[in-house]
Amino acid sequence: MKIRFIEPGNLPYRPSPKNLYVYDKYIRTPSNGIITLATILKREWDDVLCYSESISKIIWQDIYDADIVFISIFTFSANRGYELAQQIRANSRALIVFGGLHATLAYREAIEYGDYVTRGEGDELLPEFVRRIERGELPELPGVVCRRDGEIVSFGEPVPPRSLDVVPDRALMYNFRKMARRSTIWPQVHASRSCPHNCDYCALVAAFGRVVRTRSPQNVVEDIRAAVDFFGKRMLNILWITDDNFFADRKWAVETLNAIIESGIKYSFTIQARYEVGFDDDMLELLKKAGFEELALGIEFLEDESFENYHKKSTYSEILRSVRNIQSHGLRTRGLFIFGADNHTPGIGKRLADFVIKNNISGVLIQSMYFVPGTPVYETHKDSLIDQGNWSRCTGKAVHYPKNMTPAQLQREVIEASRLIYSRRRLIQAIFGKRGSERILFIGEYFWQKEVRRDMKRELPYLESLTTEKA
Repeated sequence: MKIRFIEPGNLPYRPSPKNLYVYDKYIRTPSNGIITLATILKREWDDVLCYSESISKIIWQDIYDADIVFISIFTFSANRGYELAQQIRANSRALIVFGGLHATLAYREAIEYGDYVTRGEGDELLPEFVRRIERGELPELPGVVCRRDGEIVSFGEPVPPRSLDVVPDRALMYNFRKMARRSTIWPQVHASRSCPHNCDYCALVAAFGRVVRTRSPQNVVEDIRAAVDFFGKRMLNILWITDDNFFADRKWAVETLNAIIESGIKYSFTIQARYEVGFDDDMLELLKKAGFEELALGIEFLEDESFENYHKKSTYSEILRSVRNIQSHGLRTRGLFIFGADNHTPGIGKRLADFVIKNNISGVLIQSMYFVPGTPVYETHKDSLIDQGNWSRCTGKAVHYPKNMTPAQLQREVIEASRLIYSRRRLIQAIFGKRGSERILFIGEYFWQKEVRRDMKRELPYLESLTTEKA
């Protein structure tokens, strides 16, 4: 069996000088998910390879010759994935199988473009799926969806894998090693899955449930070693642990951090976290000792009303207290924010910028409210979406009609916040006032945010026209 994986890109890779200093333009870090699945299948089938449009062009003849092509889609890349599937269908007899977060939640849409959809996690599902296809049998397995006689047929809910202890073989991703050593992409390790909370906009919980599952601490350390070795020496030696909530299982988190410390790995780390970790002094000290420099907090909002509206258990005062305590332990804080909540009004951009600058937040990711099919917020707001089914704009841009702003006003607020936080004056302050990785990161983000604003500004006439049409 010849098996290929494809990760579509919203902006497919192309060579550009910007790839050397602007992240997320034509080059991005490929997902560890498909590399992990390819690694598992490689145990039984020799001819397995991945392509990610975030780091390379696809070698089409190699794809057309495959027996099975797995296409993994997030919401922002779903339309591109369907486009690739149509191209494969026109030039190949390969079986086309969709998977990934968007396909899991919007399988009725995805099945229109492929032969099968595999929902949930494929660690144990995909090997049995391929075995049955190889034997000429129908893969009637929990988590599999197909069409029969024009009807969509699901063979049951996906079953979570029993073990997550797999170190992905990054060499199975075409062109990855070459790009890893000379571009802006970061080494990444994913150590645990899911989250026990239930925020309305979170696709993770909608797709994978609220039961947190973990890799063994030793396996996480082995993966960190492999990632560090794969990426080699770089100007900025930082590894991103990409778990959505690394600290959900506190006992495991402590064991994993101690395993990193005992390993003697000399590297810097950044990690995502909920604000509650900011009240755990012992954990913060352990993070510092293990080599962590920064925590990216999913703050999302600055108003208690927004937290309540979307069932996120936070308050503004708790967020502020957490940020200050994290910083008192010598760790930087980064903020992840959402604009376009039902109670947001014009001026939110400046309010956020003032908060970030006043509280010494190192950097930000700002997204307009997003609506992934299958999430509670999608169900309550789907009638307010600008262009239902066009997922390619779900990259932080305005995608709906907010209650108290126009889509164009919402996009302008994101632009304004970015402009104030990443101003030329603050760039000069970072160059002369910051040190080490903090300085390098701010400089890189300054140029990245400049590109983000440029793309968003290009769309303003279109968003303005929507307001005119609705009026």
